[in-house]
Formats: sequence, structure tokens, C-alpha cells
Amino acid sequence: MGDQHYGIDHEKLKQYSDDIREAVEHGAELAIVIGGGNIFRGLQSKDGAIDRVQGDYMGMLATVINSLALQSSLEAIDIQTRLLTAIKMEQIAEPYIKRRAVRHLEKGRVVIFGAGTGNPYFTTDTAASLRAIEIDAEVILKGTRVDGVYSADPEKHSDAVKYDTVSFEEVYSKELNVMDMTAFTLCKENKLPIIVFDVNKPGNLTKVLQGEPIGTLVSV
Repeated sequence: MGDQHYGIDHEKLKQYSDDIREAVEHGAELAIVIGGGNIFRGLQSKDGAIDRVQGDYMGMLATVINSLALQSSLEAIDIQTRLLTAIKMEQIAEPYIKRRAVRHLEKGRVVIFGAGTGNPYFTTDTAASLRAIEIDAEVILKGTRVDGVYSADPEKHSDAVKYDTVSFEEVYSKELNVMDMTAFTLCKENKLPIIVFDVNKPGNLTKVLQGEPIGTLVSV
């Protein structure tokens, strides 16, 4: 949403698309999971006005809106994409099937996974971890608005210390905030490394893929 209070900022969308195109041109196979917090968060329903399950489904639909926007932006710059959703909506996306997703990646297409896991009570972090494991991804790149994992929230604590590398066990013992615990545990059990980096700095995606020491590497 950029500097807006909600919605989709077209300049930010263009930056993400340009970064993805650069990564693809360097030979990366990319599968992308997008959140929906710029439109609606399931947790917004916790005050009781909206049932939690219904709220989570609304959040899933918000991720599909963002996915469609990214797909449109990528295709405008000649990047082939396929949108696969965990909830069937055949008019706008393919239903998620592992083999189909892998085949699209093999053909050089950017794959976008929408609608989370298709189940309430699970975040898009969990969806990203689950899909990454299913398609045998080499790494999860968690793009955020901070440049790595810190000992505390750097936006609230000026003395927070940044980690260049950290183990799964250290994340548990030091109670560091990487992603929600369900998603994190999936990665740990499947030995899937995570790199947390600032996605809002142009060019960072390709730098991470090229092995530059950007962000924080979480591994065994």
C-alpha cells in the first residue's frame, strides 16, 4: 500500500514487478505468496463484529486481489505468470495443484499462489512455507519493510541488534520474530532456510538471489 492507509500503490507495485523481472532475467524460478493486509486482515474481525472464520476468508480474498494486481503488472512488462489459488475460482485463476505449479516454474513462468492455504486460522506465512516445501523450493525469501531479523522491533527500539545469520534453535531460544510459529516450525522440520530482507529497496531481490549478504539468513 506504499504510503497510503490502505489499497494498492501503483508505484510500489511497479517496483515489485521490476525487481521480479530482474530476478527472472538472472535465471531464478520464482513462486510468490502475497498477503492481503493492505485490504483486509482476518484479525480485524477479532472484536466480534465479524466471525473469525469469515474474517479469515475475507483476508484470503484480499490476497487474491493483490495477486491479480501483481499478475497484471508483471504481464504488462512481458513476464509470463500463472495465478494458482487454494480456493477454486476458475474464471480468474487455476486451482492449486503441485505438479501444475512445478511445471509452470519449469517453463519459466512466475507462479503466484493466492488465497493462502484455503483454510482459516492459517497465515500467509504458513501458506508460503507449505507451498515452498511442496514445490521443493531451495529457500524462502521473506520480503518485509525491515532489513532482517533483530533482537527487538527496530521500529520501536533504537538499540535493537540485527543478526546476519541465526539458527532455528536461536530463534526459539531468543524468542525472535521471524514469522508465525506454525510457518516457522514447518521450515525448521523440513530444513528449509529463510532469508528475511527489505523488499522495499529496489534491487534487493536480485542481490539476495546472487548471494550478497543482505538481510538475515535463518538456517539449521
